[in-house]
Amino acid sequence: MGHAQSPIENLNGNKAIEKIKSIAETAKTCFFSTNIGENSTSRPMALQEVDEQGNLWFLSNIHSLKNEEIDANPNVELYFLNNSKYEYIFIKGKASALQDKTLIEKYWTNFANAWFEGKDDPSISVIKVTPKDGYYYETKDNKLIAMSKMIFAAVTGSSIEDGGIEGELSI
Repeated sequence: MGHAQSPIENLNGNKAIEKIKSIAETAKTCFFSTNIGENSTSRPMALQEVDEQGNLWFLSNIHSLKNEEIDANPNVELYFLNNSKYEYIFIKGKASALQDKTLIEKYWTNFANAWFEGKDDPSISVIKVTPKDGYYYETKDNKLIAMSKMIFAAVTGSSIEDGGIEGELSI
């Protein structure tokens, strides 16, 4: 029985940043993992933006376990998925928590009111993740065509391209 295969396209520099921006901002939410290793901790986090340098920005409570873990070990991993388009991205990077009022103003949304008492709440921090590298997978075809190709390969046992593309990301 054959296996579906995706072509590999590794991306560097600006092309990697464009891919991160495209997939992460479409997915909007990720699993944000801190304390990387045997005791890593993951939680869902809403992305505010991927800036032109590829940094990923989040809002967080300065007193949270996540912020404590970032202070102790800045290495983080982010897992974004956009199932509606079969797009996935994994990012490894370094995080820092800032209480810069200009950044808080820039990334504040009404949705954040669920966790904070307005944008002047003294417990708000902005987390900046500077990506080092990662990996992505996305379909080139639309979801229906990609799924049809996978079903055809499964039923016939043939080896086909699965309608996707994947590769390493280096920033």
